[in-house]
Amino acid sequence: MNKGQRKELYDYQKEDLEKVFKKIVDSPTDHNIVYQLPTGGGKTVIFSEIARKYIEEFKKKVLILTHRIELSMQTSKMLKDFGVNNMVINAKVKQLPEEDPFEAYVAMVETLNNRLKYDEWELENIGLVIIDEAHYNSFRKLFQYFEDSMILGVTATPLSSNIKLPMHEVYKELIVGSNISGLIKKGYLSEATIYSFEVGLGTLTIGINGDYTVKSSEELYTSDKMQNKLMYAYNQIAKDKKTLIFNNGIATSRAVYHNFKEAGLPIRHLDSKMGKNERKEVLEWFKVTKNAILTSVGILTTGFDEPTIEVIIMNRATRSLTLYFQMIGRGSRVLPDKKTFDVIDLGNNALRFGQWSADIDWYKIFRSPQYFLENLISDAEIEKRFVYKVPAEIKEKFPNSESLEFDIKKAHQEVIAKRQKTSTILELSLENHLQIITANAEEFEQALELINILEDEIGDRIRRYSYCLVNTTRNYRDWVEDEYKKKLKSKLMRMY
Repeated sequence: MNKGQRKELYDYQKEDLEKVFKKIVDSPTDHNIVYQLPTGGGKTVIFSEIARKYIEEFKKKVLILTHRIELSMQTSKMLKDFGVNNMVINAKVKQLPEEDPFEAYVAMVETLNNRLKYDEWELENIGLVIIDEAHYNSFRKLFQYFEDSMILGVTATPLSSNIKLPMHEVYKELIVGSNISGLIKKGYLSEATIYSFEVGLGTLTIGINGDYTVKSSEELYTSDKMQNKLMYAYNQIAKDKKTLIFNNGIATSRAVYHNFKEAGLPIRHLDSKMGKNERKEVLEWFKVTKNAILTSVGILTTGFDEPTIEVIIMNRATRSLTLYFQMIGRGSRVLPDKKTFDVIDLGNNALRFGQWSADIDWYKIFRSPQYFLENLISDAEIEKRFVYKVPAEIKEKFPNSESLEFDIKKAHQEVIAKRQKTSTILELSLENHLQIITANAEEFEQALELINILEDEIGDRIRRYSYCLVNTTRNYRDWVEDEYKKKLKSKLMRMY
């Protein structure tokens, strides 16, 4: 082992390292451990030093498993920084050298599985197996080959990506490291300010993996309404700041790219289907370009570190707690002149999971993942909590009206008290809109423009009306909103 100068660890990293390493030393080899530390906390630094200490103390080799080639290369470099002589096992490696000088191996899970599955070769004297991003389940297939080795999983979120394969089935114990709020206070992570723009998610469907499907997400987020909401949110919060946008689907990301490009904004698109050289060129452009905007699909949630990011935009909804933390974590790196960053949430994610820096009982989630997932707040319940406020720039379009507000709940109570039909609520609302629009429009074309400006406000009234009816479907609400706008236009046409 190279005894040269090693990378210096922060105090909290040293504390976590000693805690994890002591557990490794004191436990039997079948006592698999998982270690949790937030994104940006330096998991790779810590487990690289654990590998060095293990090799030195136990005189055995260490295997580190990753799920992406970029992570393998980053891990290999970090190990070298700690003086650990290591070898990356990728698709090009067909056999191990006869004279094997390596103290550690870094392997892609699928590549190594193929080699071991067909008895092409055998890794000998492996005492410790470290699994990066241990919440992924693709690693489990390799456990059978290392039954005599200690296994250490490392993750920011000890919640399995497959609810049918909970992590506590293969890991006996969870060790929780420093939390996000503590790392922010100590100056190791930037503090996030989250701006939530409420979005109706009733059209989204949940796939077999438990998250929203790409197809239903594409239909919602490529719509003109959502693209306009994204542009509005960007101009309000992220204008002239380096911004990373996450989408759920390539079509959505490309739509974002074209709309921002047409607006004259510096933007590039990145997805996993692009070639290695093209991805590298885009990331280099993003790194060196001031106020750059990068719209992406999935590929940058792990193994990507760009400290100059000032704004994260979640242009998608997710039911994955892991993905939620991964996306926001990409903006949490600290610089001398960067202690805070902004997050624009266009998927009700913060309402679903809570604030990014809030304390979480990871032990409870680790032991009872099913309970946690079953008790996630529903999209319908989230929407009921929405409190719509007419933006100031819209109020300015109606200078002759003191207020644009209409209390649907109060109108419902009055209608019920008079034993009238609930449809009377819509008639009262319609009359209110007619008064507002005619007071601020001199001609019919101007009135139509004001209807478009009031689209979100009209949608909010219809949503609150549907809650008065208790059991309604999204299709019914959409139908009511369409009919409402038609009647509004028809009445205005007659009036003008």
